[in-house]
Amino acid sequence: MAKPNVISKEDLIKYAMECLVDVGIEKFTLKSVAEAAGVTQGTVYYHFRTKEQLLLNIVQNICERSWAEISQQSTQFKINRAIESAKSRCSYDSFFHKLFFTLVVSSFNNEKIRSQLGEMILSENNALAKNLSALWPKSPIEGVTLETWGIIINAIVDGLALQALVRKDFPVEKTYKELEQLFNGLNRLLAEGVEG
Repeated sequence: MAKPNVISKEDLIKYAMECLVDVGIEKFTLKSVAEAAGVTQGTVYYHFRTKEQLLLNIVQNICERSWAEISQQSTQFKINRAIESAKSRCSYDSFFHKLFFTLVVSSFNNEKIRSQLGEMILSENNALAKNLSALWPKSPIEGVTLETWGIIINAIVDGLALQALVRKDFPVEKTYKELEQLFNGLNRLLAEGVEG
């Protein structure tokens, strides 16, 4: 198969994101992406064999951009920025989480997608643990590793997003304000433990 040089994989992802916003997940096809990008379906198939693979690349792209933005913050603001970023995607109409959970469901019957999602979640957990290690010299609670904190925080964020997707009246602002208070409490616990 000849390598199409008309468009890059990254540009196709940008067009696919625009297409996804325009037509929605239900009507999203590789053909619609090809039309939006002004290329042949063969070009899209060259880069992405399936719709799910393209959707997975979109989710991964969003996550990578978010972590790149967070990593530019000073240490003291990284966690606050991460919480703010998570809150911004926590809504009844969340594009990102609708996409993410659609992929999760489809992965139950597709081991390749399931494995790739698992790797992506592991990467998110590790990024959280790494950012926490820059903020916390040790875990605020003895016996709970920073790696476990990364897993727990990621699970909390995804769980809150799921609740917001299914409940129009989910109290996003209140919940995230209290989540921030939880982290501030953990920071105080750690400071008291270091001082004591």
